[in-house]
Amino acid sequence: MNRYEVRFKLQVAKEACKTSTSVKAVARRYGLEFSTVRRWAATFRLHGRQGFHRKARSYDLQFKLAVLEKMSQDGMSAREATTHFQIGDAGAVGQWRRLYAEGGAQALAPPPLPPEKPMKKTRSSKPAEDMSRDELLKEVAYLRAETAYPKKTRCLDPGRAGSAACKAQAIEGLRHNYALPLLLEAAELSRSTFYYQVNALAHPGEGEEELRERIRAIYDEHEGRYGYRRVTLELTNQGEAINHKRVQRLMAELDLQSRVRIKRYRAFKGAANVVVPNEMDRQFEAQMPNQKWVTDVTEFKVQGMKLYLSPIMDLYNGEIVAYQMKRRPVFDLVGEMLDQAIKKLSPEDRPMIHSDQGWHYQHEKYRHTLAKHSLKQSMSRRGNCLDNAAMESFFGTLKSEFFYLKTFDSIERLEAGLMEYIRYYNEDRIRLKLKGLSPVKYRQQAALAA
Repeated sequence: MNRYEVRFKLQVAKEACKTSTSVKAVARRYGLEFSTVRRWAATFRLHGRQGFHRKARSYDLQFKLAVLEKMSQDGMSAREATTHFQIGDAGAVGQWRRLYAEGGAQALAPPPLPPEKPMKKTRSSKPAEDMSRDELLKEVAYLRAETAYPKKTRCLDPGRAGSAACKAQAIEGLRHNYALPLLLEAAELSRSTFYYQVNALAHPGEGEEELRERIRAIYDEHEGRYGYRRVTLELTNQGEAINHKRVQRLMAELDLQSRVRIKRYRAFKGAANVVVPNEMDRQFEAQMPNQKWVTDVTEFKVQGMKLYLSPIMDLYNGEIVAYQMKRRPVFDLVGEMLDQAIKKLSPEDRPMIHSDQGWHYQHEKYRHTLAKHSLKQSMSRRGNCLDNAAMESFFGTLKSEFFYLKTFDSIERLEAGLMEYIRYYNEDRIRLKLKGLSPVKYRQQAALAA
């Protein structure tokens, strides 16, 4: 990525802000991307010269949430929010929005710091004059091994001197002259890692072809929906302990990429006449089944015809509890779905049901059904899609992994395909958040452990 001096950015921005000059013309004149010049001009209009001083590269959770909240309330685009908040990374806001839609506020939190590496133990704190003859001989033997080891790694491959494979190769070359425990200590390498690397060096590529075939089989079975992370989890579920980076490398060699395209979301909404408080308040985690449900309606278009889908999702495991499809967005689309879901509840279950402010959820029949079964209703705030991010995330996954990857010649085929995909999503599709299990298997496993 090119880096430009502040003086140059100011010159370009001032010129682009002149009423007589178009941004495109300025971009052509300086050989810059149109989006870059537009961003500089917007920054200069909002913040002046100060807008071009170096910004913080890391942002805490509260700041990220404040940015997304502002975007939702004011209808800002990611580009406008980047300029308004003076965020240095042009793609950061879009990434935050995607992460929030997929995993809520928790997904925006910075990763925990890695544990501090323990300091290398000193061999002995005794002065030489206090050591016995045996202790002195052991110390000398260690120091000789410690001196020989780095020389060997530099001779083998200076660029990979710190890798486990290079360490093992160096130790293997020195172990005829020095005791193995001393070399392992000097290299700070465990015995098990050493033998694993030696075996890998002795049998390069062993099992790779079989592993490639298994990876391709998993990829084909899930119709290209799985990327390397889910393929790794599926292999782990099959008893294959493997690093995700190795799977990523093999998938690249096989030219296998997830076919999922960028997620889009559209929902059918109505005018707000009856509104209830947002009791969910973006707390999309549930500690047990049937504690929190979310719902919404989405639309599909095929051959000039429309199909509407209304599902209810359990936030405990992301399982689709019930759903209904109709050609028109009538009340029964939601009403029948709600009846199906309630039939699956035990007498003591009282889930909160969260939705947007669509007219279905304001309808007297819908509210009466909830009250009859003592179920608590929650609604998103007006025009705030982040308040129902969990449901939006499901719709994005559904369309990316199913609808956009197939061609349908009739509504009937789309209906059949949706039924099969929802079954697959519930029973077969593994989720990273569920420890590599599908929603149904995760619920069943938790029930057995209880």
